[in-house]
Amino acid sequence: MRPPSAEAAPPEGRPTIRLDKWLFHARFLKSRALAADLVAEGRVRVNGEITGKPHRAVGPGDVLTFALAGRVRVVRVLAPGDRRGPAEEARLLYDDLAPLERPAPPV
Repeated sequence: MRPPSAEAAPPEGRPTIRLDKWLFHARFLKSRALAADLVAEGRVRVNGEITGKPHRAVGPGDVLTFALAGRVRVVRVLAPGDRRGPAEEARLLYDDLAPLERPAPPV
């Protein structure tokens, strides 16, 4: 018998959503197809593990790590989201864990 994988079914009662759909709802990418491609290329980590499955379920508490627009993004999922709404609504879906980029000190 195989041990349960990290991509096993989520615990009961925990709201989840497909990873590609969440990235689209949270407005990290302009289309769900682009989000699916990013995940399928193995460029997204969920809780420290690389996943190549756009259908991977994510929910509150999961930490996502991915490179986008020349920056490494580290975000904690706060909510699955119901739709791709305005930026203010999308910002409520995650907590940005990446350190703030500070300008270089003057020379």
